[in-house]
Amino acid sequence: MKIYTLHVQQIVPQPLDEVFSFFSRPENLTEITPASMGFVIITPSPIEMKSGALISYTIRLLFTRVRWTSLITLYEPPHKFVDEQLRGPYSFWHHTHTFSKTAEGTLIVDDVRYALPWSFFGRAVHRLFVRRQLKSIFSCRSQRICEIFGLERNNRLVTDVDKINFGEAEL
Repeated sequence: MKIYTLHVQQIVPQPLDEVFSFFSRPENLTEITPASMGFVIITPSPIEMKSGALISYTIRLLFTRVRWTSLITLYEPPHKFVDEQLRGPYSFWHHTHTFSKTAEGTLIVDDVRYALPWSFFGRAVHRLFVRRQLKSIFSCRSQRICEIFGLERNNRLVTDVDKINFGEAEL
């Protein structure tokens, strides 16, 4: 199975506790997800963020709605949490969110490991569609984070979307 990786980081000049608090509320996913994805949380609010929490939502892929269920497998406020897909479009999805205090504010790091079903066909779909879609999603997310935390998009503290790093490995 081919495991792809995605690494994105962004610094916001806000306190660690404030930034972590925003990201630890699953309801805020709607705020940082592109509207074109039709993201809808179906787990009733408020959602208590903790290890073992289940969060279900739907997204739009092409012309169909897809249900996605995530399990929070690690929750270490205010520094880290991990969500893993239990149900959804990927055959594997492991997303580590890390937050650390820096001299400039808070460093937000997203490390995602993911795999697609369908072997050779999945690799083609990744090359033609998924990689570009993930770059677009995280670019939109970066822009929304700038807006939410009152930053200019070209602020020197914000990682340029062209610095989103992808990788892959065989498992």
